[in-house]
Amino acid sequence: MNEIICPHCKKAFKVDEAGFADILKQVRDHQFEEELQNRLNLADKEKESAVKLAEANIRNSLQDQLARKDTELADLKAKSDLLLSENISKKENEITQLKAKIDNIEVEKKLAVNEAVQKVERERDSFANDLKTKELEKQNLENSLKQHFLIELQNKDAIIKYKDDEIVRVKDMKLKLSTKMLGETLEQHCEIEFNRLRATAFQKAYFEKDNNSKSGSKGDFIYKETDDDGNEIISIMFEMKNENDETATKKKNEDFLKELDKDRTEKKCEYAVLVSLLEADSEFYNSGIVDVSHKYNKMYVVRPQFFIPIITLLRNAAMNSMQYKSELALVKSQNIDITNFEDKINKFKEGFARNYDLASRKFKDAIDGIDKTIKELEKTKAALLSSENNLRLANEKTEDLTIKKLTHGNPTMKAKFDELE
Repeated sequence: MNEIICPHCKKAFKVDEAGFADILKQVRDHQFEEELQNRLNLADKEKESAVKLAEANIRNSLQDQLARKDTELADLKAKSDLLLSENISKKENEITQLKAKIDNIEVEKKLAVNEAVQKVERERDSFANDLKTKELEKQNLENSLKQHFLIELQNKDAIIKYKDDEIVRVKDMKLKLSTKMLGETLEQHCEIEFNRLRATAFQKAYFEKDNNSKSGSKGDFIYKETDDDGNEIISIMFEMKNENDETATKKKNEDFLKELDKDRTEKKCEYAVLVSLLEADSEFYNSGIVDVSHKYNKMYVVRPQFFIPIITLLRNAAMNSMQYKSELALVKSQNIDITNFEDKINKFKEGFARNYDLASRKFKDAIDGIDKTIKELEKTKAALLSSENNLRLANEKTEDLTIKKLTHGNPTMKAKFDELE
């Protein structure tokens, strides 16, 4: 038995060996635990100091690396920005020069077009003035012709009066003559009437009896007239027919038209005129000059009082025809001049269109070249922008660098940092 005094209450108590051993064990276990705890605490402090030191070393290393990266990125970005700025400035200068060239080409093109248009307008005004002059000449010619026809119409009343007097005279003459004498007297009457006016109205005319009977028949008179150059103006075959009222067999004017047309054709005369007193009571033939061209071309039947008027009318018509032919030739020459003018205008238009087409092609080639250059510049710009984008992504990646990502897949470092947390 052992006596033990309590250090707290100072009381003594006895314990046997087993109890003493048990108490001693408890004391030893308590001291061991304290020692162990002290050592563990010391180990923890050493571990914490080591972790802090490692963390500080890693942090300093990472900061040094980040600083170097930041410096490299800043230098690279500065170089990239400088290169990009230089390229963009260079390309902008090239684009400015190309735009200036385009503006110069456009100005030259407009000047050329304006000059060509002004030239065409001057020629147009000149030809317009010529056309106005031609119109005035044409109007003067028309006025002259109208005046001429007005004079012809004024002579109409005199011709009608002459016709009426001639009808009265011929009817009185018919009553006094025999059949043969009537025919001969009608021819003589027409010849006398013509010769009476030959010196004043028909100075250059040929009017003689037709004595050529080779074909078996012949007309009574042939009238022909030519101009100063010998060109035939008009030619007329005349046939005179008459019969007495007491003649048993009455003839008609139509009975002599076929033979007259044959004589006119054989003698190569343009017109044929039957001067007739047949069918004295026919209103158709008594009304004036009768045109029978529907049966025989260019043939007329007239009473004796219309002998001179029919020559005058046909002669004036032929003269007017000659005048119209000369005027037609003049108009044709004017039309030829206008056609030549239109041809010149068309040739100028074709030449101008061809030159404009060539200029347009050259202009289009220049525009295409500029477009190609712009596309190349856009490609260069896109490449520079892409480089800048890659630099931005690299910068973002460095900024996104964290301890967590660095320790990913590294359990040792992750455990250390986890312990620190």
